[in-house]
Amino acid sequence: MGWSIMGWVTAGAGDEVQGRLSKQVVVICLFLLFASAINYMDRQTLASVATRITNELNLSEKQYGAVEASFGWGFALGSLVFGFLVDSLPVRWMYPAAILLWSTVGFLTGFVRGYDDLLICRGLLGFFEAAHWPCGLKTTQALLTSRGRGLGNSVLQSGTSVGAFATPLLMLWLLTPEPGSWRIGFQAIGAAGVVWIALWFALVRASDLRASQKQESVTEKPIAWWREVFCWKLFVLLLVLLAINTTWQILRAWLPKVLQQQIGYSENETLIFTSVWYLVTDIGCLGAGAMAFGLASRGWSIKGSRTATVALCSLACALVACVPWIPKGPMLLGILLIAGAGALGLFPMYYAFSQDISRSHQGKVTGITGILAWAFSGVAQMAFGSSADATQSFNTGLIIVGLLPLFATLSLVFFWPGDRYESTS
Repeated sequence: MGWSIMGWVTAGAGDEVQGRLSKQVVVICLFLLFASAINYMDRQTLASVATRITNELNLSEKQYGAVEASFGWGFALGSLVFGFLVDSLPVRWMYPAAILLWSTVGFLTGFVRGYDDLLICRGLLGFFEAAHWPCGLKTTQALLTSRGRGLGNSVLQSGTSVGAFATPLLMLWLLTPEPGSWRIGFQAIGAAGVVWIALWFALVRASDLRASQKQESVTEKPIAWWREVFCWKLFVLLLVLLAINTTWQILRAWLPKVLQQQIGYSENETLIFTSVWYLVTDIGCLGAGAMAFGLASRGWSIKGSRTATVALCSLACALVACVPWIPKGPMLLGILLIAGAGALGLFPMYYAFSQDISRSHQGKVTGITGILAWAFSGVAQMAFGSSADATQSFNTGLIIVGLLPLFATLSLVFFWPGDRYESTS
């Protein structure tokens, strides 16, 4: 059983179809990776200059938390809307339309003048960015086997780190001591989506995505979508996502402020470290996918291989809970790097579990879990900010978010059904 890309494509296809799809897996997954990168560049621009923006716009920590909550609530609503749409509309058209919309909102964020403007822009950005995951997961589910989805999804997810790695470096290059110099970053990154759209239409054909949909339609009996989607697995999956998404979104949004305002690093030091942090999270993401795929290839059950990977990543995340007692220096930064790698490594496993619920209604699964998890993370963002204002410290919030992924591991161990059979489909 090899590790080649031919082991990832959907089982049951003939050699000719399988060979053709294997080439398209490379092309389409690269587009998904770069879409993830653009998605996170638009999202992460704010966090990269959060301290500067909160100072210039006179925002409290609670207001900054509300801005991040606005993004989360917009993302929650968008997850449901686009999750249902992607099961009915062609991905080839829906994907670029969503990227055009969120890139436009990201560009307009460079013109905000106060708290209310920023709140609206972040809410709209979250709404349109939510389309990325239903579109991406619908595509990887159709093209990849159960054994290969964890690794394939890690490629999709790793694009977020590519974008987040590049954003602090870009902002470091663009920022000057002048007030408002952060605005050009939003505008430059917002314009990048146009390039992706042009390449998408030039290189991805409608037939590339329809081929997998035809193959899927002959293997499943049509049943009411709600009977297929609303099952025990969906409930367990929601518990997992509530835990891992809250941890990742808090770290993503607040790490630069923690480094600057509590630990004492300068803005330039923070931007450089944040870029390195995202590079390491990318390694963790790809490593998690490779670990799950490797264990499954060596005879582990699909659930066992994925759950073992989740457990290891959750233990890495738990190191965040130690941050309040570690002084500024290499050990603290090393712990944050390890925790970041674990935090992002959890998501390919979540996506793989979610793709086991339904092939025909993957978008609905993503949307239903997404709206609840992102609504919860929005509340968590505000609570994190309120706690920081009240205690003049981020410590309490860091301890809680560091331990949350352990709850996800326990949910999978005790509540996710065991594999009834091993399948490559």
